[in-house]
Amino acid sequence: MNPAHWPREHPEANRLLHVSPSSGRISDRRVEHLPELLRSGDLLVVNDAATLPSSLHGLTVAGGPIELRLLAREEEGTWTAVLFGAGDWRMRTEDRPAPPLLTVGTQLVLGTLKACVVEVLPPSPRLLRVAFEAQGAELWAGLYRSGKPVQYSYLSGPLALWHIQTAYAARPWAAEAPSAGLPLTWALLLELRRRGVRFASLTHAAGLSSTGDAALDAALPRPERFELPASTVEAIHATRASGGRVVAVGTTVVRALEGRAAQAGGRLTAGEGVTDLLMGPGFIPKVVSGLLTGVHEPATSHYMLLQAFAPLALLREAAQIAEKRGYLGHEFGDSCLILDA
Repeated sequence: MNPAHWPREHPEANRLLHVSPSSGRISDRRVEHLPELLRSGDLLVVNDAATLPSSLHGLTVAGGPIELRLLAREEEGTWTAVLFGAGDWRMRTEDRPAPPLLTVGTQLVLGTLKACVVEVLPPSPRLLRVAFEAQGAELWAGLYRSGKPVQYSYLSGPLALWHIQTAYAARPWAAEAPSAGLPLTWALLLELRRRGVRFASLTHAAGLSSTGDAALDAALPRPERFELPASTVEAIHATRASGGRVVAVGTTVVRALEGRAAQAGGRLTAGEGVTDLLMGPGFIPKVVSGLLTGVHEPATSHYMLLQAFAPLALLREAAQIAEKRGYLGHEFGDSCLILDA
């Protein structure tokens, strides 16, 4: 499937493949038709994490050029990150030269920031835990001064930070954009609300989608933190009690909600947590009725998660239709709604 090379000026006009699992029907729509596909009383749950400038270029103290892509901030204030060798986004990640092998205590100079390797993590020597010398406001200012958005070689130019923010982005938790929500403009959200569709949010620290390292990519997604507000839990309970459907915008929302429910024996509660839930065929969702997501290639971990919502044969048929009709993939690409009509 061909990738979208650049953000669209009117993302609500992106194509939308509607897959109805119970009937097996697949229809070709637009994201702007979402108000016609949802019902009054349904609840749309989004991931409101803002996207960090997670790509930091710099040098080791020995002078070797590197790129550090932040993966997640840990509770104690350190960060997990993936190390890349020389080069930038214009080169495919799998074609980048191998980075130097770093050991605990190695100092890194990353623009205006300095960091130290505090741990090398399995399954790859490229997966590190680092501590920044700066902390608090000084660290955040340095990240926004020196960092760039993570991006990949299929894009036609360098991204600005605003290109990868959803309309409702709040706290900067995500390493890469929760891209399923990028087509949801405020005009579209307001139209959904006018038609009786409610809106709730959670914050989930979306990680990296690809590193070019087979061992690392096989371990993605790693455990990711989330925060589920009490107001969202209440909205979900009220929606289900009234017969409405809970529609997740993106796989990160599914992992947060279903991971929280799985940790509590099927009961959804508010609060912070970490989810390592990996969903696939045979998993029965306890909270989420349907999913708005991007158009995913069959080999991705996201595609495995979709099999909790629709049978594999139907998903393969949908992928073939999307390919034949010229749907575009990746973060600025077209969308898929898996929800019974």
